[in-house]
Amino acid sequence: MNDNIPLSARAHAQPHRKAVLIALLWITMAAGAVFATLNLRAGNLPLAVVEIAMASYSLFLMWAVRRTRHLDRWLLAYSLPFFSAMMFALYVPRSTVSVFGWILLVPILSHLLHGRKLGLAISLFFTGIGAVIFLFRFHDSPLYMEPIPLLNMGILTLCVLTFSHVYEVSRERSENKLLRLARTDFLTGLANRVMFEEMFEKEKHRAQRELTPLSLILLDLDFFKSVNDRYGHEMGDRVLVHVARLIRKRLRLSDLACRFGGEEFAIILPDTHIRQAMAVAEQLRATVADHPLVDEDTTIKQTMSLGVAEIGPDGSTLEDLLAQADERLYMAKGKGRNQVVGPLWIDTETADA
Repeated sequence: MNDNIPLSARAHAQPHRKAVLIALLWITMAAGAVFATLNLRAGNLPLAVVEIAMASYSLFLMWAVRRTRHLDRWLLAYSLPFFSAMMFALYVPRSTVSVFGWILLVPILSHLLHGRKLGLAISLFFTGIGAVIFLFRFHDSPLYMEPIPLLNMGILTLCVLTFSHVYEVSRERSENKLLRLARTDFLTGLANRVMFEEMFEKEKHRAQRELTPLSLILLDLDFFKSVNDRYGHEMGDRVLVHVARLIRKRLRLSDLACRFGGEEFAIILPDTHIRQAMAVAEQLRATVADHPLVDEDTTIKQTMSLGVAEIGPDGSTLEDLLAQADERLYMAKGKGRNQVVGPLWIDTETADA
């Protein structure tokens, strides 16, 4: 079964990163105007020009990021020039040593804007450049080359870098876990309906784009209410978990099984036409029928009825396919349960053969 979450934590973080970027653009514009004025008065023209350029560029980015669908590109379009301008400020001979304090912003902003992997790479790159510039400018200064000040600056920078990275790793893991819980059935561990609908839309667009088949199976456990009535709901839950485990084992990694609710399940089968889907459904039916749940001295046999539908012949939306599969599922129940029903034309061809 495909365990990927359609809406990744990275995609979920986009609004947060966009808000951070917009706040940084406002700060960059305001700070650029202030420092440009101060540097012009101090006669530091090259640095003033760079700060005016960054302020103007930030104004353009403010317009661009509000309309873009490709936020990642604009995050890089801001951070790389911004950090480069910072490195230039460190390099300019007339800038004071206090400007090196801005290096501490690099790990924080990199991880906020780009996440743990790219954020760490950008942090290491520009922090390393900053260290080289510092040594180049002050290598012959006894005041700044004292071991204790150098060690303090190095440890402080390492701490900020480490804490930024650890925080981002922890945040991404927590967000991934929450996203997975929001899209997973708490009892069986299968996808829930939210994840199922997201995956169907994704696979539908891929099938239309690549002209590949896409099928759906809807199944319902037979006489499941009698299991709850006879053995209790706790045992009924064990049966559901047992069936879910059997279903998962019979599917490919590209398939997605979902618990719709109660004793009803649905399965998406990418790159699968209707005949193949019916063969998969028959395998699932036989597997569940042949593998009862054995719990200490209790053995519970379970069967299920299944309906199959394919995008195209049975409709173009999830609602269309579910309606067709549901109709065929109830035809299976009407025929005596524990069987698979597909389109009528397949049954007709089989009878003719």
